[in-house]
Amino acid sequence: MLSSISPLGERARASRWWLTATAYILSSLLGGLAVGAIAGLLGGLAPTGWRGSTTGLLLLAVLLVLGLALDLRIGGLRLPTWPRQVDVEWIGRYRGWVTGVGYGAQLGVGLVTIVTSSTTYAVVLLAAWTGRPGVGALVGGAFGLARALPLLLTVRVVAPADLHRLFDGVERWAPRADVAAKVALGLAAVVVAWLALA
Repeated sequence: MLSSISPLGERARASRWWLTATAYILSSLLGGLAVGAIAGLLGGLAPTGWRGSTTGLLLLAVLLVLGLALDLRIGGLRLPTWPRQVDVEWIGRYRGWVTGVGYGAQLGVGLVTIVTSSTTYAVVLLAAWTGRPGVGALVGGAFGLARALPLLLTVRVVAPADLHRLFDGVERWAPRADVAAKVALGLAAVVVAWLALA
């Protein structure tokens, strides 16, 4: 994604990077808001008392730990996902802002492309656990925005060498980001379990 929507790539396609990037970020935010609101609405079908009960919170903690175990591939198990990516043929076929909207919305929803971390499922689960569309939308919106903001790293990519430097930096930081996601998932499970048993 970072190589597809950069000032270098957009200039080659006679598109304006700032417009494509803005469409991408806003659409990712809206996609996250939508999936979070829907999850919160569906979660509201479960009784409020049950979601906040010891049993309900312990179930949530167990699901978060299960996600962490899948991310760690304990027992050889892998995270369930599907092989769908955003359509690369959109680049060059459509105007930049159209591609930005399409890519951003799909990645902001999070569930319609390859899921590489159980934190994506955890966000939807936590949004559902709120039982409120508005609160669920905030959870999902934070996810969608966080998923889109790395695109801003491309702002200075105006030559091929800039793109190589950016990818070198991304490669260096990827393991740390992976560890941070796993730690956040583990901490969320601990906090939920503590709330259940407090």
